[in-house]
Amino acid sequence: MEAASLPAALELVAGGGAGLSPEKRAVLGSSLLLLQRDYRFERVWFWGCIQGVRGSYYIAEGLGSDRAAPRSRLYSLNCVEWGLLPPVTAEMVAQAEQLKGRFQGDPSFEYTYTETKEYAERLSEDGKEPTLKEEARLVATIEQIDKAVGIIPRGAFLKTPHGSVHENRNFEGLSLTEAKKLSSYFHFTVPVNLKNKTVLEKADLDPSTDFLDSLEHDIPQASWSIQLERGGTVVVLRSLLWLGLTFYHIPMTKQYGYIYFGTGEKNFDLPFML
Repeated sequence: MEAASLPAALELVAGGGAGLSPEKRAVLGSSLLLLQRDYRFERVWFWGCIQGVRGSYYIAEGLGSDRAAPRSRLYSLNCVEWGLLPPVTAEMVAQAEQLKGRFQGDPSFEYTYTETKEYAERLSEDGKEPTLKEEARLVATIEQIDKAVGIIPRGAFLKTPHGSVHENRNFEGLSLTEAKKLSSYFHFTVPVNLKNKTVLEKADLDPSTDFLDSLEHDIPQASWSIQLERGGTVVVLRSLLWLGLTFYHIPMTKQYGYIYFGTGEKNFDLPFML
């Protein structure tokens, strides 16, 4: 969510229980602007909050001119002081996927994972238990959530012939009819299903706007809940795979965004709940 529109956006997603105290909202309003100035980001998004046992992580993302470029991620324990998270790696994500349970709320906390083949191999090499700091688990979890359920409306971004992605200044929002369809929303990450489409299937696609995967082919199916709120004036999508992720869009306007308020745990029981 954009820092400038954060108070109004939080009101629109409050139906799912997500929210911040008035004190936190006031502090974020100023600290995110200072964050943008100090790090010289073009834009700063408030990503959300991952709740730990002893504290919560408030997450912000800094963006440059190319919206598809890797984002700088920062965390705070009090919404005032921010720390830059390390760049995510494939190894971090693989290690984080092996961990279960809640976050502790301490960036320096170290996890040990002892039930994998990789553990046995690494233990035999140096005799030490492999560990992973919670700071690394945090950035890996943010990456997983962004890739799996970070979404945008169709047409909100344009891809240039050079490959960079920028906001579409002509985007005026989806119609109410289109806003109620999963095919009108895209995963804001490197496409996977699009590469497998045939030439005939790609014939009706606009390469400048249809360069991402839509939600209609997500697995498992029915992993999204679409609802109309505020008298049918706001379309809200909630992820059932990563509980706590809420996306909103006001049809016929440029107002949209998503935010996460949860424990950072994937809902592995979803296939049995459908």
